[in-house]
Amino acid sequence: MASEFYDLVIVGGGPAGITAGIYAARQRLKTLLITKTFAGQIARKAVAIENYPGFESTSGLDLMQKFETQLKKHKIDIEMNSVKEIRKNGKEFIILTATRKEFQARSIIIASGADPRPLEVPGEKEFIGKGVSYCVACDGPLYVGKKVVIIGGGNAGFEAAISLSHYVEKIYILEHGSEAKADKENQEKAGKTGKVEVITSAAIEKIEGENFVSKVLYQDLKSKETKALNVEGVFVEIGSQPATSFVKDLVDFNEKDEIVADPYTGKTKTPGLFAAGDVDNVPYKQVVIAAGEGAKAAIAASIYLQNSN
Repeated sequence: MASEFYDLVIVGGGPAGITAGIYAARQRLKTLLITKTFAGQIARKAVAIENYPGFESTSGLDLMQKFETQLKKHKIDIEMNSVKEIRKNGKEFIILTATRKEFQARSIIIASGADPRPLEVPGEKEFIGKGVSYCVACDGPLYVGKKVVIIGGGNAGFEAAISLSHYVEKIYILEHGSEAKADKENQEKAGKTGKVEVITSAAIEKIEGENFVSKVLYQDLKSKETKALNVEGVFVEIGSQPATSFVKDLVDFNEKDEIVADPYTGKTKTPGLFAAGDVDNVPYKQVVIAAGEGAKAAIAASIYLQNSN
Protein backbone atom coordinates (compact mmCIF):
# COMPACT_ATOMS: atom_id res chain seq x y z
CA MET A 1 0.00 0.00 0.00
CA ALA A 2 1.36 3.42 -0.95
CA SER A 3 2.35 5.71 1.91
CA GLU A 4 0.31 8.84 2.56
CA PHE A 5 1.70 12.09 1.15
CA TYR A 6 1.86 15.43 3.01
CA ASP A 7 3.01 18.96 2.34
CA LEU A 8 4.64 19.03 5.76
CA VAL A 9 5.49 16.52 8.48
CA ILE A 10 6.33 17.85 11.95
CA VAL A 11 8.26 15.58 14.33
CA GLY A 12 7.61 16.45 17.97
CA GLY A 13 4.70 17.42 20.21
CA GLY A 14 6.29 19.98 22.51
CA PRO A 15 6.01 23.79 22.34
CA ALA A 16 7.91 24.10 19.04
CA GLY A 17 6.10 21.24 17.29
CA ILE A 18 2.62 22.24 18.42
CA THR A 19 3.15 25.88 17.47
CA ALA A 20 4.48 24.82 14.07
CA GLY A 21 1.38 22.68 13.63
CA ILE A 22 -0.97 25.57 14.42
CA TYR A 23 0.81 27.85 11.95
CA ALA A 24 0.95 25.18 9.24
CA ALA A 25 -2.77 24.47 9.59
CA ARG A 26 -3.54 28.17 9.27
CA GLN A 27 -1.51 28.18 6.04
CA ARG A 28 -3.79 25.36 4.79
CA LEU A 29 -0.87 22.99 4.40
CA LYS A 30 -1.66 19.30 4.45
CA THR A 31 0.20 18.55 7.67
CA LEU A 32 1.01 15.53 9.82
CA LEU A 33 2.41 15.83 13.33
CA ILE A 34 4.18 12.75 14.69
CA THR A 35 4.89 12.52 18.42
CA LYS A 36 5.22 9.87 21.12
CA THR A 37 3.46 12.16 23.57
CA PHE A 38 2.34 15.72 23.77
CA ALA A 39 3.98 18.35 25.95
CA GLY A 40 7.66 17.41 25.94
CA GLN A 41 10.03 18.15 28.81
CA ILE A 42 8.08 21.16 30.00
CA ALA A 43 5.11 19.08 31.18
CA ARG A 44 7.34 16.59 32.97
CA LYS A 45 9.73 19.02 34.63
CA ALA A 46 8.32 22.55 34.78
CA VAL A 47 6.17 22.57 37.90
CA ALA A 48 5.67 26.34 37.87
CA ILE A 49 6.07 28.65 34.87
CA GLU A 50 6.05 32.35 35.64
CA ASN A 51 7.68 33.80 32.52
CA TYR A 52 5.27 32.88 29.72
CA PRO A 53 3.32 35.99 28.60
CA GLY A 54 -0.38 35.87 29.41
CA PHE A 55 0.07 33.43 32.29
CA GLU A 56 1.22 35.00 35.56
CA SER A 57 1.80 31.51 36.93
CA THR A 58 0.91 28.11 35.51
CA SER A 59 2.25 24.56 35.55
CA GLY A 60 4.06 23.08 32.57
CA LEU A 61 1.39 20.42 32.25
CA ASP A 62 -1.50 22.90 32.26
CA LEU A 63 0.17 25.16 29.72
CA MET A 64 0.91 22.30 27.34
CA GLN A 65 -2.63 20.95 27.65
CA LYS A 66 -3.82 24.34 26.41
CA PHE A 67 -1.34 24.11 23.53
CA GLU A 68 -2.65 20.66 22.61
CA THR A 69 -6.31 21.71 22.81
CA GLN A 70 -5.69 24.63 20.48
CA LEU A 71 -3.77 22.45 18.02
CA LYS A 72 -6.60 19.92 17.78
CA LYS A 73 -9.08 22.63 16.82
CA HIS A 74 -7.27 22.89 13.50
CA LYS A 75 -7.28 20.55 10.52
CA ILE A 76 -4.11 18.56 11.10
CA ASP A 77 -3.38 14.82 11.17
CA ILE A 78 -1.74 13.41 14.29
CA GLU A 79 0.22 10.16 14.54
CA MET A 80 1.06 9.00 18.08
CA ASN A 81 4.32 7.29 17.28
CA SER A 82 8.08 7.77 17.22
CA VAL A 83 10.21 8.34 14.14
CA LYS A 84 12.95 5.82 13.44
CA GLU A 85 14.35 7.16 10.18
CA ILE A 86 14.04 10.03 7.75
CA ARG A 87 15.59 9.90 4.32
CA LYS A 88 15.31 11.96 1.17
CA ASN A 89 14.39 10.62 -2.26
CA GLY A 90 14.79 13.36 -4.83
CA LYS A 91 12.73 16.30 -3.59
CA GLU A 92 10.58 14.16 -1.31
CA PHE A 93 11.17 12.94 2.23
CA ILE A 94 10.31 9.45 3.45
CA ILE A 95 9.50 9.09 7.14
CA LEU A 96 9.55 5.67 8.83
CA THR A 97 8.05 5.18 12.30
CA ALA A 98 8.81 2.70 15.06
CA THR A 99 5.72 0.69 14.06
CA ARG A 100 6.88 0.54 10.42
CA LYS A 101 4.40 3.06 9.13
CA GLU A 102 5.67 5.11 6.21
CA PHE A 103 4.81 8.68 5.24
CA GLN A 104 6.01 10.98 2.49
CA ALA A 105 6.35 14.75 2.63
CA ARG A 106 7.60 17.70 0.65
CA SER A 107 9.02 19.33 3.78
CA ILE A 108 9.81 18.46 7.39
CA ILE A 109 10.20 20.32 10.67
CA ILE A 110 12.26 18.52 13.31
CA ALA A 111 10.98 19.66 16.72
CA SER A 112 11.74 16.50 18.68
CA GLY A 113 13.20 18.35 21.64
CA ALA A 114 15.75 16.83 23.97
CA ASP A 115 16.03 14.00 26.47
CA PRO A 116 17.49 14.34 29.99
CA ARG A 117 21.27 14.11 30.00
CA PRO A 118 22.46 11.21 32.21
CA LEU A 119 25.19 11.47 34.82
CA GLU A 120 27.11 8.44 33.52
CA VAL A 121 28.32 7.45 37.00
CA PRO A 122 28.29 4.05 38.74
CA GLY A 123 24.91 3.25 40.26
CA GLU A 124 22.88 5.60 38.11
CA LYS A 125 21.34 3.04 35.76
CA GLU A 126 20.91 0.45 38.49
CA PHE A 127 18.81 2.78 40.63
CA ILE A 128 16.58 4.37 37.99
CA GLY A 129 13.11 4.12 39.49
CA LYS A 130 14.67 3.12 42.80
CA GLY A 131 15.78 6.54 43.94
CA VAL A 132 17.22 8.03 40.73
CA SER A 133 14.80 10.29 38.87
CA TYR A 134 14.84 12.77 36.00
CA CYS A 135 11.35 14.14 36.67
CA VAL A 136 10.48 16.10 39.81
CA ALA A 137 6.87 16.61 38.74
CA CYS A 138 6.48 12.85 38.32
CA ASP A 139 8.32 11.56 41.39
CA GLY A 140 8.56 14.38 43.92
CA PRO A 141 5.54 13.28 46.00
CA LEU A 142 7.22 9.90 46.58
CA TYR A 143 9.83 11.51 48.84
CA VAL A 144 7.70 12.97 51.61
CA GLY A 145 9.83 13.51 54.72
CA LYS A 146 13.01 12.23 53.06
CA LYS A 147 16.42 13.67 52.21
CA VAL A 148 17.30 14.09 48.54
CA VAL A 149 20.08 15.48 46.40
CA ILE A 150 19.72 17.42 43.16
CA ILE A 151 22.61 17.21 40.71
CA GLY A 152 22.92 20.53 38.91
CA GLY A 153 22.89 24.13 40.11
CA GLY A 154 21.22 25.79 37.14
CA ASN A 155 17.66 27.07 36.93
CA ALA A 156 16.29 23.56 36.45
CA GLY A 157 18.01 22.37 39.62
CA PHE A 158 16.76 25.24 41.77
CA GLU A 159 13.24 25.04 40.34
CA ALA A 160 13.29 21.34 41.21
CA ALA A 161 14.38 22.22 44.74
CA ILE A 162 11.56 24.73 45.15
CA SER A 163 9.05 22.09 44.08
CA LEU A 164 10.56 19.34 46.24
CA SER A 165 10.56 21.60 49.30
CA HIS A 166 6.81 20.96 49.61
CA TYR A 167 7.50 17.26 50.27
CA VAL A 168 10.99 16.51 51.51
CA GLU A 169 12.85 17.14 54.75
CA LYS A 170 16.21 18.22 53.27
CA ILE A 171 17.58 19.07 49.81
CA TYR A 172 21.22 19.16 48.79
CA ILE A 173 22.14 20.79 45.48
CA LEU A 174 25.46 19.64 44.04
CA GLU A 175 27.01 22.09 41.57
CA HIS A 176 30.20 21.21 39.68
CA GLY A 177 31.23 24.85 39.27
CA SER A 178 32.45 27.27 41.89
CA GLU A 179 29.03 28.94 42.11
CA ALA A 180 25.43 28.16 41.24
CA LYS A 181 24.33 29.23 37.77
CA ALA A 182 20.63 29.70 38.49
CA ASP A 183 18.93 33.09 38.32
CA LYS A 184 19.16 35.05 41.58
CA GLU A 185 15.37 34.97 41.92
CA ASN A 186 15.33 31.16 41.87
CA GLN A 187 18.22 31.02 44.33
CA GLU A 188 16.38 33.35 46.70
CA LYS A 189 13.16 31.34 46.48
CA ALA A 190 15.01 28.13 47.21
CA GLY A 191 16.82 29.73 50.12
CA LYS A 192 13.56 30.90 51.68
CA THR A 193 12.33 27.31 51.97
CA GLY A 194 14.89 26.70 54.73
CA LYS A 195 15.49 23.21 53.36
CA VAL A 196 18.13 23.75 50.67
CA GLU A 197 21.89 23.43 51.08
CA VAL A 198 24.03 24.25 48.04
CA ILE A 199 27.39 22.48 47.70
CA THR A 200 29.62 23.93 44.99
CA SER A 201 32.82 22.56 43.44
CA ALA A 202 31.32 19.09 43.78
CA ALA A 203 31.64 16.24 41.27
CA ILE A 204 29.40 13.24 41.83
CA GLU A 205 31.31 9.97 41.78
CA LYS A 206 28.90 7.18 42.66
CA ILE A 207 25.35 6.35 43.77
CA GLU A 208 25.05 3.58 46.34
CA GLY A 209 22.36 1.55 48.05
CA GLU A 210 20.88 -1.93 48.35
CA ASN A 211 17.35 -2.13 46.97
CA PHE A 212 17.02 1.66 46.91
CA VAL A 213 19.38 4.64 46.95
CA SER A 214 20.89 5.35 50.36
CA LYS A 215 24.06 7.32 49.66
CA VAL A 216 25.77 9.58 47.13
CA LEU A 217 29.55 9.97 46.96
CA TYR A 218 31.05 13.14 45.52
CA GLN A 219 34.50 14.69 45.26
CA ASP A 220 35.18 18.09 46.74
CA LEU A 221 37.07 19.61 43.81
CA LYS A 222 38.94 22.03 46.07
CA SER A 223 40.23 19.58 48.69
CA LYS A 224 40.09 16.51 46.36
CA GLU A 225 38.43 14.67 49.25
CA THR A 226 35.62 12.19 48.64
CA LYS A 227 32.55 12.96 50.74
CA ALA A 228 29.22 11.23 51.28
CA LEU A 229 25.60 12.35 51.57
CA ASN A 230 23.03 10.03 53.11
CA VAL A 231 20.00 10.55 50.88
CA GLU A 232 17.10 8.49 49.58
CA GLY A 233 16.58 10.26 46.29
CA VAL A 234 18.73 11.63 43.46
CA PHE A 235 17.22 14.07 40.96
CA VAL A 236 19.32 14.66 37.86
CA GLU A 237 19.12 18.20 36.46
CA ILE A 238 22.25 18.64 34.34
CA GLY A 239 20.62 19.56 31.08
CA SER A 240 19.48 17.59 28.09
CA GLN A 241 20.68 16.09 24.83
CA PRO A 242 18.86 16.57 21.51
CA ALA A 243 16.73 13.68 20.21
CA THR A 244 18.15 13.46 16.71
CA SER A 245 19.22 9.87 16.00
CA PHE A 246 16.70 9.48 13.15
CA VAL A 247 17.99 12.38 11.05
CA LYS A 248 21.78 12.22 11.31
CA ASP A 249 22.62 11.99 7.59
CA LEU A 250 20.58 15.05 6.59
CA VAL A 251 21.84 17.73 8.98
CA ASP A 252 25.00 19.11 10.52
CA PHE A 253 25.55 19.09 14.29
CA ASN A 254 27.47 21.33 16.67
CA GLU A 255 29.61 20.18 19.59
CA LYS A 256 26.46 19.70 21.73
CA ASP A 257 24.84 17.44 19.09
CA GLU A 258 22.31 20.17 18.35
CA ILE A 259 21.11 20.55 14.77
CA VAL A 260 22.78 23.49 13.06
CA ALA A 261 19.96 25.67 11.73
CA ASP A 262 19.67 29.12 10.22
CA PRO A 263 18.60 31.36 13.15
CA TYR A 264 16.33 33.38 10.85
CA THR A 265 14.39 30.52 9.23
CA GLY A 266 15.25 27.22 10.91
CA LYS A 267 16.65 25.91 7.61
CA THR A 268 19.17 23.07 7.77
CA LYS A 269 21.70 22.05 5.12
CA THR A 270 19.04 19.90 3.41
CA PRO A 271 16.49 21.89 1.36
CA GLY A 272 13.00 21.44 2.78
CA LEU A 273 14.22 20.27 6.18
CA PHE A 274 13.85 22.68 9.11
CA ALA A 275 14.60 22.48 12.85
CA ALA A 276 12.93 24.24 15.78
CA GLY A 277 13.05 24.31 19.56
CA ASP A 278 15.45 22.57 21.93
CA VAL A 279 16.70 20.29 19.16
CA ASP A 280 18.52 23.08 17.31
CA ASN A 281 21.52 25.29 18.08
CA VAL A 282 19.59 28.47 18.90
CA PRO A 283 20.62 29.46 22.46
CA TYR A 284 18.41 29.93 25.52
CA LYS A 285 16.16 26.91 25.90
CA GLN A 286 12.87 28.42 27.05
CA VAL A 287 9.27 27.51 26.23
CA VAL A 288 8.51 30.95 24.82
CA ILE A 289 11.56 30.73 22.55
CA ALA A 290 10.66 27.19 21.43
CA ALA A 291 7.17 28.35 20.49
CA GLY A 292 8.62 31.22 18.48
CA GLU A 293 11.02 28.83 16.77
CA GLY A 294 8.10 26.60 15.76
CA ALA A 295 6.19 29.52 14.29
CA LYS A 296 9.25 30.72 12.37
CA ALA A 297 9.99 27.26 10.96
CA ALA A 298 6.38 26.76 9.83
CA ILE A 299 6.35 30.11 8.02
CA ALA A 300 9.70 29.30 6.39
CA ALA A 301 8.43 25.86 5.34
CA SER A 302 5.34 27.43 3.80
CA ILE A 303 7.48 29.84 1.77
CA TYR A 304 9.74 26.96 0.70
CA LEU A 305 6.73 24.98 -0.52
CA GLN A 306 5.37 27.96 -2.45
CA ASN A 307 8.71 28.51 -4.17
CA SER A 308 9.23 24.84 -5.00
CA ASN A 309 5.95 24.34 -6.88
